[in-house]
Amino acid sequence: MLTDPLFDRLRRFPDVEAPNLFAVDAADRLILDEAGPALDAAPDGTVVVIDDQYGALTLGAAVRYEASGLRVHQDSIVAERALAANASRENLADRYASHGLDDHLLRGARVVLLRLPRSLGSLTETAEAIARHADPEVVVFAGGRDKHITVAMNDVLARSFAEVRASRGRQKSRVVTARGPIPGPNTYPVRETLPELGLVVVAHGAAFAGPRLDIGTRFLLDFLPRTAPGASVAVDLGCGTGILAAMLARQHPDIRVIATDQSAAAVASAAATASANGVADRVDALRDDVAGSLPDASVDLVVCNPPFHIGAAVHTGAAEKMFASAGRILRPGGEMWTVYNSHLRYRPILKRVVGATSVEGRNPKFTVTRSVRTR
Repeated sequence: MLTDPLFDRLRRFPDVEAPNLFAVDAADRLILDEAGPALDAAPDGTVVVIDDQYGALTLGAAVRYEASGLRVHQDSIVAERALAANASRENLADRYASHGLDDHLLRGARVVLLRLPRSLGSLTETAEAIARHADPEVVVFAGGRDKHITVAMNDVLARSFAEVRASRGRQKSRVVTARGPIPGPNTYPVRETLPELGLVVVAHGAAFAGPRLDIGTRFLLDFLPRTAPGASVAVDLGCGTGILAAMLARQHPDIRVIATDQSAAAVASAAATASANGVADRVDALRDDVAGSLPDASVDLVVCNPPFHIGAAVHTGAAEKMFASAGRILRPGGEMWTVYNSHLRYRPILKRVVGATSVEGRNPKFTVTRSVRTR
C-alpha cells in the first residue's frame, strides 16, 4: 500500500509524543479504504477532510489517490500544526488548504472524510454544516475506534442524511457512510443561562462541557475573589466556553483577560460568552497551543482547569505542557490557580515548573492550588 511508508513517517509533533500515543491508527486506514472508490472518482477540489488528527487522512488521500485541492478543517490548532509539519516534510503542503467549519470549507464538496468526534454536539454541528453547504451528491465517510462509536452517532447522522450505513469492523475500527443530505436549521451554537452564576454561556458543539458548568470549574470559581489582587492581565488557559474568563472580567473591572484554547469551537464559544455577558471589551479570545504566542513574563494571573486525557488515553502530558507555559508567561510574583482531580497529584509538577505551590482547597474529588512564580 502506497500510504504505509508515509504513515510510518508521520509524527504527532507539536502535540505530546509518547510510546503509547500514535500519529496514525486503524480508523485512519479504514476511512481511506472505504472511501477509495469515491476518492478515485472525485474531481480535484471536491474532497473535504474534517478533524484529521495528525495528517493521515489528508496526506493519505493526497498520496494514495493523488487528490489535490483538499479542503481541511481541524478544530484543534495542535492537529492543524501537526498536519502542516508532516505535509512540509513530505513536500505535500500545496495539496491542501485549511478552513473554518463553514461554507468555504464545504461548498461543492462531493466526498467528506471525517474522524468521528467523541462529542455528539460536535458531530451534530458538523453534520448540519455538511448537509447545509455540501453538494447534494456528497458522501460522508465518518470513522473511529469501535470503543468510541455509539448508536447515538448513527441517530445524529440520520437527522442530517437520508441514508446512514455502518461498515464491517476491522482492527476494532468502523466507518459510517452517510448520503442524501437533509439541510436544516442550525442547532449550534446553543445559549443557556446558569442561574447560580447569573451568567449566559454560549457553546459550539465541540466545546468541552457544552453550555454546562463543569464541576471542576465550579469549584475553582469559589476561589476567584482571592486571586492576584491588583492583577492587570489574566489568562484563562484552556478556556473552554469562557466561563472563568467571563467571571474574572465581571469580578475584576480593571482586569484584561485572555481566554485561550487550542480548540476553534472553544475560542468562538468563549468570545460569544464574553459578548453575551457584556465583557467582550475586556476579554480577548485567542486560539493557540498552550498560550505559546504570549510573551515571557507578560501576565499576572493564570487560571486553569487542565485536561487529563489526550484523545482517549489517560495522560498527564497535556496538563504538564500547560503548567510549563504558565510558568513561562507569568511575571515574577504572578499567580497560577489550578483545579484538578486530586488523585493526579499535580502539586510537585506545579512547584517545579511554576513555583511555590500551596493547596488552597479540597473537596471529595478536586484540589485547588495556588502557585507563585518565584523566578
